[in-house]
Amino acid sequence: MAINWRELFPTKLTLLIFILYMSLFIGQGIFVTASQDANNSYSYNTVTVVLLTEVLKLLVSGALYMKDHSFPTLVKDVRKDSNVMMLYFVPAFLYCLYNNLAFVNLSTFDPTTYYLLLQLRVVITGILFQIIFKKYLTKRQWMSLVLLTVGCMIKQINFSGAYSESDASPEAITNKNPLVTQATTKMEHQMSSKNMSGFDFSLSALLILAQTIFSCLAGVYNEYLLKDKGSEVNIFIQNVFMYLDSIVCNVVILLCKGELFSAFTSDSLQAIFRFKVIVIIINNAAIGIVTSFFLKYMNSILKTFASALELLFTAVLCYFLFAIPIYINTALSIAVVSFAIYLYTQSPVVNVGKVRPLTSVSDAKTSYDQRKLLDADGDTDLEMDMV
Repeated sequence: MAINWRELFPTKLTLLIFILYMSLFIGQGIFVTASQDANNSYSYNTVTVVLLTEVLKLLVSGALYMKDHSFPTLVKDVRKDSNVMMLYFVPAFLYCLYNNLAFVNLSTFDPTTYYLLLQLRVVITGILFQIIFKKYLTKRQWMSLVLLTVGCMIKQINFSGAYSESDASPEAITNKNPLVTQATTKMEHQMSSKNMSGFDFSLSALLILAQTIFSCLAGVYNEYLLKDKGSEVNIFIQNVFMYLDSIVCNVVILLCKGELFSAFTSDSLQAIFRFKVIVIIINNAAIGIVTSFFLKYMNSILKTFASALELLFTAVLCYFLFAIPIYINTALSIAVVSFAIYLYTQSPVVNVGKVRPLTSVSDAKTSYDQRKLLDADGDTDLEMDMV
């Protein structure tokens, strides 16, 4: 059976969004890890970084909207759909917890193990997708989701001592590849103190499980707002709602921690305004903007497969950049996950809701006006355009 590329990626722009989404998430794990101290801690306030990221997202979304509208129009539209803004407090709070836990968990796990454990959201998302959208997955789709999860779990199996810890030590890796720099060697020593064993029922494992659940709930509920309750609202206005609510949530967290004022002292801000941290803020802001387009014009199930590919590309990049070997378990994991993705591409989930396929960024700004005209003609079943 041929791959249904048109159902997976209705337009070239949706394919670009998919690739950009993966690239930015791969960068997130690498950038956050690179900003850590030798003891895997942070010299800056991570909640403040998340807060500044949300502020940047808000400014970008507002600027994109005001490219074709005035500021008074922005304020008017925000007031007009204030009921939708209140609904966005749910995913905003969940994303707030998810983003802050990302820093906590990346200080405990290496990037590959971190992305691996996040794959637990695949089946959880599938269940939530059925409950919220009433679009039941087929046996083939469920089989692909289960295979994907199994493939990710295989990564954690040590096949009868196929390799020793000494082979993967920083010194051994450096000796095998003389091109590895001292900075890389330092990072490898840093990685050796992280949890690379996966889910071990520790507090760190429970925290990443919580992050996984928050991710699933936020992603599916956000898609529900984008495609149903808020489908007639301009996507940039929807983003403004999300980021305004997220700013409020992060301010509340700083207040609860007693760090609301100390987080903005000259010393605290000086620790944040460094190149490595600024890159994290910019990268994570881009993730937020791209994710909104991803969920509006694709779906949460395809999003989980993008996350699985992130794991594979992270492993490959670690091999080429740091000479970290790809062992039997990694190779088998890649093979199983690749087959799961192949199964899914044969029968992908199509859930456009009340949204037309995206062909250009300008469509995102005018789609809600076009939908009103279509509704006047009685054409409301826009999902048929995907067939």
